[in-house]
Amino acid sequence: MTSAPSTTPAPHGAENERTDTSSGRLGDGVVPASHWRELRDGHEQRIAERTDAHIERRMRQESHPVEDFLFTYYPFKVGQLKKWHPGPGVRVELAEAADRRYFDRRWYRVDDHRNVAEVDLESWRADRGDGAKFIASLLSSTLNREANFGCFGIHEWAMVYRLTDEQRRHQQVPLRLSPAETDAVVEGHRIQCSHHDAFRFFTEPARPLNTLQPSRDGMISNEQPGCLHAGMDLYKWAMKISPIADSDLVVDCFDLALDIRTLDMEASPYDLRGWGYGVVAIETAAGKAEYMERQKEFSGRAQSLRRRLLDALAVAGVHPR
Repeated sequence: MTSAPSTTPAPHGAENERTDTSSGRLGDGVVPASHWRELRDGHEQRIAERTDAHIERRMRQESHPVEDFLFTYYPFKVGQLKKWHPGPGVRVELAEAADRRYFDRRWYRVDDHRNVAEVDLESWRADRGDGAKFIASLLSSTLNREANFGCFGIHEWAMVYRLTDEQRRHQQVPLRLSPAETDAVVEGHRIQCSHHDAFRFFTEPARPLNTLQPSRDGMISNEQPGCLHAGMDLYKWAMKISPIADSDLVVDCFDLALDIRTLDMEASPYDLRGWGYGVVAIETAAGKAEYMERQKEFSGRAQSLRRRLLDALAVAGVHPR
């Protein structure tokens, strides 16, 4: 599932910060009920296309080595994804009782006549403002940092370094190489993982091999736009600032996360050909070239999404520290 790259907005920065309270995405007036219901129904269909297979597997108690990551590592339920959000500053018409029930949820307000709903920015900032400022600062610092495309996904290999078959995650998936050959790939590369959450899954023998020792406290200083995990995390940040990220933006972040996860695992030591995936053999020159090419494309999409997330936060009155 690959979405087209998003249109890149103007660069975000202090000199062109938005101070208006309308996102402009759905116009400056009240969105008619017939229009926003159509958008909501379309959104629910898009989410169903992306999550129905996961739900069916879960009911059968089956696991998936690639797609489960989007629903386990990121703790968001499908029901949360299905909720349609118009974005900050967008007013929607409430033409009937069902419309009022739909927006009878946290961080929305309805006018005195109960005819119009919109995101309650004051209430949301009171509850989520501090965390949102951290997210804005992380997005901004990553956006403006030079990208590093030389990691070649060794982080996944470092997560199985010197483990036995019984200790590995994804025990239902075999390794492409022998354990000794897998360890040799780790030992033969310069590891430079800048992502804290990826680094914390390194095996103990692999941790000293990383040229960086990223920590949660150092995320704003360390994360860089070439990092696949930083790109996947845009889905997490979009969901954490809900309902500020409109639903189109959330789905675009989800799609990028799934596309990146696919490369992450195709370039890993696991052999996923039995699951219908390819192999990016990063231990070879050809594999490194393919990895870097796809990494650069994902980085470009991620930078566009960072700008859109920052724009949404700015409309909500939240700016980087």
